Amino acid sequence: MRLLYVVLDGAPDGFSDKTALSIAYKPNMDMLASRSLCGLAYILGEGVAPESDAAVMSLLGYDPEVYYTGRGPLEALGAGLEFKDGWVALRANFATIDPSTLRIVDRRVGRSLSSIEARRLGEAIDGLKLDGGRATAKFKATIGHRGVLLISHEDYRLSGNISNTDPAYERRGRISVALESYDPYVKKAVPLDESIEAKIAAELVNEYTAKAIEILREHEVNRDRVSRGLPPANAVLLRDAGDRLPPAKPIREVYGLNFASIVEMVVERGIARALGIHDLPVDVEGRPRSEIIHQEAIMAHRALEQYDAVYVHLKGPDEPGHDGDLEGKVKAIEEIDKHFFGEVLNRIDHDDTLILVTSDHATPWFKRAHSGDPVPVMLSHGSFRHVNRKFREVDCRNGELGVIDKGYKILKITIDIMNKIGR
Repeated sequence: MRLLYVVLDGAPDGFSDKTALSIAYKPNMDMLASRSLCGLAYILGEGVAPESDAAVMSLLGYDPEVYYTGRGPLEALGAGLEFKDGWVALRANFATIDPSTLRIVDRRVGRSLSSIEARRLGEAIDGLKLDGGRATAKFKATIGHRGVLLISHEDYRLSGNISNTDPAYERRGRISVALESYDPYVKKAVPLDESIEAKIAAELVNEYTAKAIEILREHEVNRDRVSRGLPPANAVLLRDAGDRLPPAKPIREVYGLNFASIVEMVVERGIARALGIHDLPVDVEGRPRSEIIHQEAIMAHRALEQYDAVYVHLKGPDEPGHDGDLEGKVKAIEEIDKHFFGEVLNRIDHDDTLILVTSDHATPWFKRAHSGDPVPVMLSHGSFRHVNRKFREVDCRNGELGVIDKGYKILKITIDIMNKIGR
């Protein structure tokens, strides 16, 4: 018995009258739902709007309250950067701001920044000296507008217990929560405890932010973008600081399964590496979504021949959710159904494979942000009796799995069911 674990990034919309999962034509997912056990799950807890990193850790069976140490170290690990305890790593977004007021015009540069442009900008703000030369800031652009910042100090260990400069996310303990509304200005990082390590870390982040704005303001990439009517990437927003990697046992030791992962984002690759999951890289640069999804389907089928479980994180629905684009979100779900599930279901034996499908969070198109709504969960197997339902929020509300209060419980429930089927 194998496990195919599929996460649809940001696909649910809560329980509105119009949800993308209800509208989309998705015969393959609905066929799976007709032979499934269904339910709902709060990924981080009722009413909490998850960020993707803590959500993925939870979905892979690790309680973020215990194991999560901040997104920054995971981004650094996924980007292939050296990271040591006592350094501070942060997730970064290139953004468009008004430099005179620090008012944020667009947190993601209109999603129009190419990875090539980002790498050139990143090189200009990499290796900056801070605190009179005693601290060094290493910056690496990753995909599109995204990047990671790593700060070390010659004389001090640094603490990740500092606030975000990105106002769209608020630190609550180790976890950042997406805010539905916020004041659109670059914030100052502040220490969240009284330690000298947190105080110095916050000061270094603020110094870096100011220096980066000055360098990016006149960079030739931004001059060229403005001349073409595109927004400049003239600031870096920082969030989710961390000063150590998760103290987690490898997933095989915890759950007894040899896992592989097929993921696109740097933070997801970092999580896989931190948990001892075999990372199978996906080529996403400059390719249409349909082609990428089709490749992921073929990779998943091949991986199921070598591994006990394969985790696949499919991008697509989240971005149009953030943009308030219901039609785009529906199209993204339909592409996944056709090019991923349509391909996979033609290749695998449904009687030998348990298929788990869920999401890392809801991104309601009418809210344009992550929400704390529960996400649908289905476990599908060829031996399950046929029921008349589809994979959508309302049909999973009264399913056999009930309401799962924390996402990290999903994997254990799944493995227990898989073991019963395999007897």
